[in-house]
Amino acid sequence: MNVDGKAAIPLWLLYEEDVGPWCAGQAAAANRWIAEQGFTGERQRVVLVPDEQGRLAAAVCGLGRRQGALTLWQAAAIAANLPPRRFRTAQALTGAEASQLCLGFAHAGYRFNRYRRNQPESAASLEPPSNADLDYVAIAAESMAMARDWINTPAADFGPAELAAAVRRVAELHGAAFREWVGDELLAGNFPAIHAVGRASSAAPRLAEIRWTPKQAAAPQVVLVGKGVCFDSGGLDIKTGAGMALMKKDMGGAAVALALAHMLMTAGLRANLRLLIPAVENSISGNAYRPGDVLSTRKGLSVEVGNTDAEGRLVLCDALAAADAERPDLIIDFATLTGAARVALGPELPALFGTDQRIVADLAACSAAEHDELWPMPLWSPYADELGSKIADINNVSGSPHAGAIFGALFLQRFVTDAPWLHIDLFAWNPKERPGRGVGAEPQALRAVHRFLVQRYGVA
Repeated sequence: MNVDGKAAIPLWLLYEEDVGPWCAGQAAAANRWIAEQGFTGERQRVVLVPDEQGRLAAAVCGLGRRQGALTLWQAAAIAANLPPRRFRTAQALTGAEASQLCLGFAHAGYRFNRYRRNQPESAASLEPPSNADLDYVAIAAESMAMARDWINTPAADFGPAELAAAVRRVAELHGAAFREWVGDELLAGNFPAIHAVGRASSAAPRLAEIRWTPKQAAAPQVVLVGKGVCFDSGGLDIKTGAGMALMKKDMGGAAVALALAHMLMTAGLRANLRLLIPAVENSISGNAYRPGDVLSTRKGLSVEVGNTDAEGRLVLCDALAAADAERPDLIIDFATLTGAARVALGPELPALFGTDQRIVADLAACSAAEHDELWPMPLWSPYADELGSKIADINNVSGSPHAGAIFGALFLQRFVTDAPWLHIDLFAWNPKERPGRGVGAEPQALRAVHRFLVQRYGVA
């Protein structure tokens, strides 16, 4: 029942080939109404069916041609096209489809209302099918919303200190160990590249760490690393105004990594989990790092700065070196690293790189099954020479206008030498309005990597 006493409305989900048989089993009035509407099961089409008194009796939703099981995105589009009422499924669904339907309704119902005086209209809601995995739906919906809130929040209210505070809150929620290096503590702790990128901002640079141990006495270690550039002006190689417009989302990798850590600790992953979030603002002042500077790194490699707007790889290199030093079973980093990945694959398809092709293939399969797609890209070693420097061990950019996403990945690879490593170059943003997927933050790869790690290590 609805809180206002109204019964939940029956919801039918029909593929094009299901419409005829479904209509044959309906009352004559409903059948005529569907025919009058010209409904043939078109994707995202919703027809509201009235009863004899003109009240809403049912909703019939089109899924288009059958191309597999119901997905979160189909469900979210349906939810977005329904009126703000309570609905219940009127047909049998598999457990996986029921879970996707619930998660789709949750995703479509998300609203970022922090700065709104007038709240938007409420969204349609769903009475969960009995066979839905509600534990998974709850933690996935919560984690996706957390990441979207962090990414959507302007940098003035979510800078390095606030990002690190979010890491601390998640650690405390799970009884995990938290540590933070702030400002010059980064130099004392041997994280010089993170310090160099963030030192020009009035908001001190930071490195936030979580360490979480499962109940099992012996377990492999997984390290998640997230790029936390809370705002990117480009530094002295300053971006244009248009280029800066979305740079509050340049900590999207950190948001996804932190939300993923929350999901995994809640599930009880059978692995020791370590999270590293370098949190900085790439700003401009008298002590900003410069093009042509040579920076020290935790790995011991010197880096010539070819461009201060390639700062993400500089903060990540220190964190990756720290992760690699403990020789974990797997390192995964998430980063809004290159515009070149968007040129190659567009905003909806993150680029996936890795040093172990079997692991890459396993994650890609999970991403396809979860409809949280990733696209494998090559760590093309013949290009590595183009990151050379005449005065340092490596340059942070190449002199080539091509293959920018590969060059970014090849740079990071120099700092991971002892552990299998995956690198996800994502956009973390939905740039166009679609039913159930409004313009704004998108926690790409979150569900895919969760599924992959749960399959790889298991849960308690």
